[in-house]
Amino acid sequence: MGKLSAALNDLDVKILEGLGTYGPRNLTEVARKVGTSTEMVRLRIKRMSSLFYLRMSANIYHTNLGLKKAVVFFEAAPGYEDLLVDCLEIKGFCIYLSRCYGRFEGYLGIYVIPGGHETEFEQFLQEVEKLGLVRNIRVFWSTCFHTVNRTVKWFDHQSGTWILPWDEWIEEAQTKGTELPYTLVDPEDFPQKADEIDIFIMKELEIDATTSLVAIAKKLGTTLQKVKYHYQRHVIERGLIETFQIFIFPFDRAVSDMFFFTFKFDSKEKMAKFALSLLDKSFVYIVGKILGENAIIAQIYLPRTEFRRFADCLSKLIRSGFLQSYDYVIQDIRPGTWFREELHCDLFKGRSWIYDHEKHMKDLHDLAGRIMSKRNKYH
Repeated sequence: MGKLSAALNDLDVKILEGLGTYGPRNLTEVARKVGTSTEMVRLRIKRMSSLFYLRMSANIYHTNLGLKKAVVFFEAAPGYEDLLVDCLEIKGFCIYLSRCYGRFEGYLGIYVIPGGHETEFEQFLQEVEKLGLVRNIRVFWSTCFHTVNRTVKWFDHQSGTWILPWDEWIEEAQTKGTELPYTLVDPEDFPQKADEIDIFIMKELEIDATTSLVAIAKKLGTTLQKVKYHYQRHVIERGLIETFQIFIFPFDRAVSDMFFFTFKFDSKEKMAKFALSLLDKSFVYIVGKILGENAIIAQIYLPRTEFRRFADCLSKLIRSGFLQSYDYVIQDIRPGTWFREELHCDLFKGRSWIYDHEKHMKDLHDLAGRIMSKRNKYH
């Protein structure tokens, strides 16, 4: 059982778990459950935000907004690694874009595409490849992501350190139950349950989950009563938010890496057991299921020394016949190499999304032309 130096102490971790359980909008309840004062919780949050990149945001359940999630891996053509990024950003529908390396040099993109426009989106991707900007593109249509927040599990309170007992995890992965949460079940459809006020509220909470409804009402130019109604009766009761993500780096960034994995299984039962074993682990951020397949996607963050032990565990699971295969890329998490975007309110009108395929294609060709011109200057 290897031990890792912890940047966070026992109270920090308890507060993080409380924020994940009760939400960052309910600090009084977090303080009560942790056994400290609300003021102390606020002070600890401020400290963690400045020292450990603590960010708290709403994790939108895009399925109930009529949006289908796609995870795309782009292998950049040599020479285009730094120039490609603008071409991959479909304004308003690319919610995450990150440089990645390892298996290849390129980008990881996460898109949310309005139902009925999947074919057009794939045509866009094919055009990126035809233009010679990328060598290969892999697309995985996915469920919405299940958020995994930090908990006290695998944190040793006596020593104040994270522990990663990999043998315990291998056994757990093979003996878990098989009932997946709704977030990891293929949805029957992609209903549109929001209106324009709901979209605005969620956009603000994606930026900062602690934003007050008073502040949102002021920005909207409407009454607090109306915003409260929409937040409770629409956003919460209609399941437009999956949960609140309490994002923090639990391990030292100087000696740790972020990975995006795909795991494949030969049965639904094995996939479910494996997925459930990840949902309370300190090294996991998000888990999604690839639609129509016994496969999952996971974002994982590990110290480099522990990554080798994790890979050894995966090898054992393959040899035992439990895991079929896996693949991964390493994300570049240096400043300026990744970005995330919130919902674009201006692309939601009359309770429907505006997905202008012709404009996206034109913008792609315009950007590609500029990239070609810029690259030719280097020769």
